[in-house]
Amino acid sequence: VQLQASGGGTVQDGGSLRLSCAASGSIWDYHVIGWFRQAPGKERETVSCINSVDGGTSYTDSVKGRFAISRDHTKNTVYLQMNNLIAEDTAVYYCAIIDCSMGYCALLGCPRQDKFDYWGQGTQVTVSS
Repeated sequence: VQLQASGGGTVQDGGSLRLSCAASGSIWDYHVIGWFRQAPGKERETVSCINSVDGGTSYTDSVKGRFAISRDHTKNTVYLQMNNLIAEDTAVYYCAIIDCSMGYCALLGCPRQDKFDYWGQGTQVTVSS
């Protein structure tokens, strides 16, 4: 499985960006794709995730109401629409995928970061004030 993240850039405070994560290869029927971010000097954090079965989603509290994750099954692509961006959203954003048949996907919330199987390269998001 390969993941290609794109869509990062520089926007002003209050602006919007849409990130894309295109998956290719032998993708499992039941999986979760997540978005993560790492700001300079900080640990990587989970931002959002979506599962392949019912489209269930989860968000970290700091982005609820501003970010929306969605997927296009026909394109094997997951999107992260980011609105009302603030300086604290500045980070490198990564997407990753986990095979849920291994039992690490919960009904609620995103799986643990260390359980994700494949990661895409990062895409830089910079919010200027």
